Amino acid sequence: QFDTMVTGNIFGDILSDEASMLVGSLGMLPSASIGESGPGVFEPIHGSAPDIAGEDKANPLALILSAAMMLRYDLDRAEEADLLEAAVEAVLDQGLRTADIKQEGDGCKLVGCKEMGSAVADLVAKIDLPEAVAV
Repeated sequence: QFDTMVTGNIFGDILSDEASMLVGSLGMLPSASIGESGPGVFEPIHGSAPDIAGEDKANPLALILSAAMMLRYDLDRAEEADLLEAAVEAVLDQGLRTADIKQEGDGCKLVGCKEMGSAVADLVAKIDLPEAVAV
């Protein structure tokens, strides 16, 4: 089991695509390119998916988890990162699934990008962070 892997870009792309099968979809995996100094670049590994733009089909969870990585590794906001990650886990525990992770007969509710993103945002909004750490 690995928490972090350091590799060049081309091998990182290959490894991340292969790792996506462990979680079921590219739509679930965040990515970061972090150098020795300066800000990192945080993004979902799946890219922009222009073929489904505007169709409410994309899975927003990788983008949300990428934001959590940015909070944790670039902005030193571990508490807020934990909050985003917990909200994603809670939404999945509630049985919400976008088409890329929905399995036939799993008893889960099929939702679009907007509903999935709103479900995460609603959970985050319910948490009362102290003003000193609110982003």
